[in-house]
Amino acid sequence: MLNIKEKNHKWVPLLPQKHVIQEPRPCGGPHPAVSTKYGMPSSHSQFMWFFSVYSFLFLYLRMHQTNNARFLDLLWRHVLSLGLLTVAFLVSYSRVYLLYHTWSQVLYGGIAGGLMAIAWFVFTQEVLTPLFPRIAAWPISEFFLIRDTSLIPNVLWFEYTVTRAEARNRQRKLGTKLQ
Repeated sequence: MLNIKEKNHKWVPLLPQKHVIQEPRPCGGPHPAVSTKYGMPSSHSQFMWFFSVYSFLFLYLRMHQTNNARFLDLLWRHVLSLGLLTVAFLVSYSRVYLLYHTWSQVLYGGIAGGLMAIAWFVFTQEVLTPLFPRIAAWPISEFFLIRDTSLIPNVLWFEYTVTRAEARNRQRKLGTKLQ
């Protein structure tokens, strides 16, 4: 983040979008704890809608490997998506209710966050994901034990079964050596 010097000679963080648009907060900014006098777009709404939209896309487009998804898996996915969208809406609403932002500031923040989430999801899916197997094969990646598990639909179950099988093999080997 860049810094700017205000008239009172205090350094405050520069929020580029807010200082370009320069739309004031509602009611002259009734909150003394707020460090910027501009509110367009709402950063809270922008972040929450980015997180919700990206998670929604991830849950429905990236986690599609389980073609024989069980009812509980699908229900979990739907409930989680609905919960994320509800939280994003509640955060956006709270910004207006607490007089930190206007409806337009919250709306444009949500639109900006959603569009950035879509752009980032497409970038990671189309550019970074195909590169990751090569990156995981680099010596530095192997040193830090970075591995590509993107083709494994349930990593937790995979780790559990592999660890259990390895523990049994080692126990068998130790059992034969002790006798």
